[in-house]
Amino acid sequence: MGYKSIAIDGPSGAGKSTLARRLAEAMGYLYVDTGAIYRTLGLAALRHGVDAEDSSGVIALLGQVAIDLRHGEDGLQHMYLDGEDVSTAIREPRVSRYASGVSAIPEVRAFLMDMQRDLARRQNVIMDGRDIGTVVLPDADVKIFLTATAEDRARRRYAELTERGTDTDFDTVLRDIIARDEKDTQRAAAPLRQAEDAIAVDTTGNTLEESFRQLLGVVRAGVGL
Repeated sequence: MGYKSIAIDGPSGAGKSTLARRLAEAMGYLYVDTGAIYRTLGLAALRHGVDAEDSSGVIALLGQVAIDLRHGEDGLQHMYLDGEDVSTAIREPRVSRYASGVSAIPEVRAFLMDMQRDLARRQNVIMDGRDIGTVVLPDADVKIFLTATAEDRARRRYAELTERGTDTDFDTVLRDIIARDEKDTQRAAAPLRQAEDAIAVDTTGNTLEESFRQLLGVVRAGVGL
């Protein structure tokens, strides 16, 4: 019997990571946050003084830094950069801009795709990102395109950053969300788009619990539970 794979795509701030993590816990699947992988490379570029738009510089970094994805005893995903747990550092707003830049480089996506696909070959996974259902796991058992208005997503992201103690303001978060959307949808390499066979789920105005129950029903139906 083969392993099951669930692909959850959508724009920045749609709640993909939070909801996918809860779904994985509820179903006993491994949760894979692919955006965290690109954020880790974005952080590496930032720390090495490499502009995210400098394709050759970023590609060179791939052979210089060690990026590792591990799951702790608590089941949570942790990202490591050269042996350092950077799971918190990669969530800083400035890293988002770097992550968007490096993820637009075709060589970067090809390099990191093997890591993502290998995880799905070895276990049941719920994987979220920007191109999981269209590129990384085109044969996923269930594909979901999760979205919400930019304002709604900005409110959620602002609340999350504030809770973490990150110094920011709503207008800045909203501008970053809109800029990220534009870059993700217009990039040449694997642009953000809804797969033809994906189920669209708009969570605008929903509570976290409402969105979770909605997605859980879609996923269970998709895998025959």
